[in-house]
Amino acid sequence: MKLTVFGATGGIGRQLIRLGQERGHEMTAVARRPADLGCDVVVADLDDAEALAAAVAGRDAVLSALGIRPAEMKARRVGDPGARSTVQADGARAEAAAMRATGVRRIISVDAAGRVADSGDGVVMRYVAKPLVHRIFREGFTDLTVAEGVLRDSGLDWTLIAPPRLTDGPNRPYRTVLDVNVRGGRLLSRADVADAMLRALAEPGWIHRRVNVAY
Repeated sequence: MKLTVFGATGGIGRQLIRLGQERGHEMTAVARRPADLGCDVVVADLDDAEALAAAVAGRDAVLSALGIRPAEMKARRVGDPGARSTVQADGARAEAAAMRATGVRRIISVDAAGRVADSGDGVVMRYVAKPLVHRIFREGFTDLTVAEGVLRDSGLDWTLIAPPRLTDGPNRPYRTVLDVNVRGGRLLSRADVADAMLRALAEPGWIHRRVNVAY
């Protein structure tokens, strides 16, 4: 398949490029700055509609690994107002506009299991741990919630992949649950987030669903 990756220079994005190429996909990366990713790279900001449309034209799907980098997350935790970000919501709007302009319909985007407390969580996680996490990461979770709304209203064939806390471990077996969090799921490697995103391409039952993934 021909795939375009947004957020390609981040931890998940680089794993998407690696795994996608290993599995025979033709990968194109979108990045704000030139980068050696071992594939075609389109250098563009999210407000460059013409460049983004060119990056997704003729592709089979878009994979969005946009997110806040660890340094930005740390700055927000210590109360730096300049660390606030709307990168996921802005990215969803830009990606959806480029896809509608070029007729591409399939998009798989990274979400976060931590932003939703639901019946998949245990009592302590649902009523104690997650409310605390929400206070710490309020801005980022708000951004992700807006991004989800953008995709739900886009008319596109979207899937959200929602992992818990990320690690840099290798690929290994993981669990998936549709629309609720994975019971007891605490960790997932960035490599396995990428694996789940690529797996979603062949899972029509995952279209218009939030797929929670964890060990």
